[in-house]
Amino acid sequence: MTSSGLLINIEEARGATDEALGAAPAGSPADRLRDSFGRAIADLRVSVTDRCNYRCVYCRTGNDGAQYAELPHAAYLRMIRIFVSLGIEKVRLTGGEPLLREGLVDLVRELARLRPAFGPAKLDIALTTNGHLLAGLAQPLKDAGLSRITVSMDAVDAETFTAITRVPRSFDRVLAGIRAATAAGLGPVKVNCVLLRGFNDSQIEAFAEFSRQEGVIVRFIEWMPLEEPSAGGTDRSWTPEAVVRLEEIVARLNAYRPLVELAPNAASETARRYTFDDGIGEIGIIAPVSHPFCGHCSRIRLTSDGKIRTCLFSQTDHDLAGRMLRGASDAELAGYIRRVVQGKEARHHIGEPGFQKPSRSMVHIGG
Repeated sequence: MTSSGLLINIEEARGATDEALGAAPAGSPADRLRDSFGRAIADLRVSVTDRCNYRCVYCRTGNDGAQYAELPHAAYLRMIRIFVSLGIEKVRLTGGEPLLREGLVDLVRELARLRPAFGPAKLDIALTTNGHLLAGLAQPLKDAGLSRITVSMDAVDAETFTAITRVPRSFDRVLAGIRAATAAGLGPVKVNCVLLRGFNDSQIEAFAEFSRQEGVIVRFIEWMPLEEPSAGGTDRSWTPEAVVRLEEIVARLNAYRPLVELAPNAASETARRYTFDDGIGEIGIIAPVSHPFCGHCSRIRLTSDGKIRTCLFSQTDHDLAGRMLRGASDAELAGYIRRVVQGKEARHHIGEPGFQKPSRSMVHIGG
């Protein structure tokens, strides 16, 4: 998009003064953003691109390259500022691969100036990346105000990793990125692994050792039906049988070394947390297929082209950027956000009769 309605500069997006950007509007906690089920919406995932430099087999099964527009950073900043004024406390920048976006460090620096309207004094800014470009950006991102980082890494040996990403010689770059993030003070780094039966489920014990040796939190994720449609029918399509479920992961880890379950950090946390009997290493298991956690969901998503999605498995986009382009005021955009959130789904329906995949694949929604 190139309309002047979106190509605003950073000063216009944040207001004329630091106070205009950072100060939360007056209001009662009762005014904070909630859906029709009473769930407080505190977590915003923002995709800044659907481009990616990897073609992971569980994600990019058919199409290459971006399919949706990228907005100027100032447009994201204005929309995020409005979300924060409504009660968002955590912003996660995603993609695609967000480190492909030029100026991302500047965007993080501007986001760090925002102050939540209710609750903590500081906005929690996180980023999910495949880690390929992270080694050189970890310290600048930390210096700009990034709070936390998650790296998607689906194997701890180079051969399996290359087979998954379909990018040769990528493993060493990701490992270097993880270590750079730890050195920069972004630790404990979270390392996400999507498990596919018969493909990388042999990596479970190796990832446990990786967590213990590298001081990272490893999180295993059950594979969800979010891949792109296959172009020629030769790539992997989701089936229930391919899902490596929570109970199996726990059993494997317990055989490696006894597990001790940890309390959740928050009711809305997606991962069940474990450490080992000696307290070294941490494992999380995100099990949306076998153990859905929708009842405490606090998340909402903004796609790279400025559409709100109320669930990963939504069938509908809600065009926030379009309203901004047409000249809507901040108050009008805030009202629209509230109306959209009222329609947030109670839960997903994976595995149920009549289940439909979402209208966009994961890479085009944002993690």
